[in-house]
This record gives sequence, structure tokens and C-alpha cells, in this order.
Amino acid sequence: MSPHRPVIAIYPGSFDPITKGHEDLVRRTLRVTDRLVVAVSSTSTESKEHLFDINERVELIQEIFAKDDHVEVSRFDGLLVDFARDLGAQVVIRGLRAVSDFDYELQMAQMNQELGPEIETLFLVPEVEYSFLSASLVREVASLGGDVSRFVSAVVLQRLKEKIG
Repeated sequence: MSPHRPVIAIYPGSFDPITKGHEDLVRRTLRVTDRLVVAVSSTSTESKEHLFDINERVELIQEIFAKDDHVEVSRFDGLLVDFARDLGAQVVIRGLRAVSDFDYELQMAQMNQELGPEIETLFLVPEVEYSFLSASLVREVASLGGDVSRFVSAVVLQRLKEKIG
């Protein structure tokens, strides 16, 4: 009999900013893995301008999960499968909010499968209350003066107010 090999998962994204939907997926992931690395991408597959720089995004996530020893936060650039191999991760976590997310996420998962067949992609759906939520939507509503307090943690809300005014 072989000893238990800890299951290490990576949850990659831009997290600009991290939302309660992201937090929900982190907590749900910890139900099925031993350790989770929230991997903040310093590059983006989409052309978009970030509200928070990478160091700010990493700091926010570290603050939110400071009391959870099973969650680590790291920045990365380059190929996700290379980063996963470097960490010894076996699983990549991706969130699906709606059918519209599926096409893109499936393509990414299949490419990652080709590049790193030893790494599995696990799709998770958020709680229903967060199924519509995205960081870009939070940024947009906040920039127009809307109340996003239900969608982000207090530390993120404070930083949004400082950034946006």
C-alpha cells in the first residue's frame, strides 16, 4: 500500500479583483484537495487593462485567506502546465458560471491536456448567488458608483473605494 500523496490544485486567474464567487470556489476546492495554490496571472490571455497591479491582487488574496493554511497565493506567467509541474500540482480548477463560459474553458482544458496529460482539469460551479458574478462586472459597477459590497470582501471593497474614489 502506498502512502497518501497530497492532492495539490491550482486555481489560476487574473482575480482583478477577487470576488466572493472566487472565494466560494476556493472553499469548495478545499473539500476535495489537500492544498490549493491561487495562481495570479501576471499576463492575460485576453487584452484587458488591470485595475489592480499583480502585487496588489496577490496581497488582497493573501489577506482574505490569511487564516487558511491550505491556501497559498502565487503569481505566475507563462504556461499554466509548466507552473503546475513546478509545484507538483495534479489538478487545475476552473469555474463555470454559465454555458457561455464552457466553450472557452473546454478549449483551454483540452490544450492543457495535450501539453500536460498528467494534470487534470476540474470544473466547479459557484453557488447560485454568485453564478452571474465576474470581476469585470464588479469593476464596471464600482467605477459607475454602484454598491458592490455584496460581491466582494470588506478588504477588497475598501481597496476599490481607494482606487476608484
